[in-house]
Amino acid sequence: MPTPLTSVAGDPVQGLRIAQGREGQCALCHALPGSTVRQGNMAPGLEGVAKRLSPAMLRLRLVDSRQINPDSLMPAYHSTVGLQQVGKAWAGQPVLAAQDIEDVLAYLLTLN
Repeated sequence: MPTPLTSVAGDPVQGLRIAQGREGQCALCHALPGSTVRQGNMAPGLEGVAKRLSPAMLRLRLVDSRQINPDSLMPAYHSTVGLQQVGKAWAGQPVLAAQDIEDVLAYLLTLN
């Protein structure tokens, strides 16, 4: 997904806050360099992810990793397609807003 979701550049500091916070909860499964919260080990650590994956690939994984791996356990953070058992209050709403995706991407791109 090569095209940014917004016209505003992502903020890596805000991205880390989202990734380790309640919004993204990335640290439940991933080790997040620079994070001060308890971190998971169910998914690959993110150290060096910017060397392994392009910005376009990282953005796609954040938006909906099922497009890469249909069996992915990673949440579709910016897609509502094909979701099941979504509470009525959240139906039709992505987990993260477009700017949140760009902020998390900016953080991930600092992980060389």
